[in-house]
Amino acid sequence: MPRVLTETDVADFRERLCAAAERLFAEQGPDAVTMRQLAAELGVSPMTPYRYFQDKDDILAAVRTSGFNRFAEALEKAREGAASVRGKGAAVGDAYVDFAFENPHTYKLMFDLNQPLDGNHPELIEAGRRAHDTMSAWVKDLVAAGEMAGDPEEIGTMFWAATHGVIVLEMAGKLPPGAARNLHDRIGTALGKGLRPGA
Repeated sequence: MPRVLTETDVADFRERLCAAAERLFAEQGPDAVTMRQLAAELGVSPMTPYRYFQDKDDILAAVRTSGFNRFAEALEKAREGAASVRGKGAAVGDAYVDFAFENPHTYKLMFDLNQPLDGNHPELIEAGRRAHDTMSAWVKDLVAAGEMAGDPEEIGTMFWAATHGVIVLEMAGKLPPGAARNLHDRIGTALGKGLRPGA
């Protein structure tokens, strides 16, 4: 008779399984990873993961939800901790680059994967929305303060596209180590100048 699992037991195993899945999904691609393989990574029977998740898509959604929420938390903390309204953009940008290179598997699964979304994973939809909002929140601060002019959503997307681009290029070995951060700073400065009122 299987022992009764406490909430802590469930949370701990889900966390361990998601950590293993995150690495394997990023290295091999979700389609190449099996539930049996995930079970073997943790040294449990092939059916054990099904006690915690419905299927592999459920695990992938949990991994991505956690990633988006941790990403959003990092950017929100950077924005809140900035000493000035002008410093918010730089702080958020630095936090973005830090997160990407400190969590490359997570970052890849967040942004380089098109997972079909449906009503089965509302928490993933909400986490993705939260992460997206963090990319324009600091722009809204600057527009409200008269430091920048334009549509905050569009401007946030411009900065996001530029930052994501240099990060992916460095991760793919197309740029030398450290180049993404340097280019991110220079692109941000150039875009910022062009978006100031009267520029």
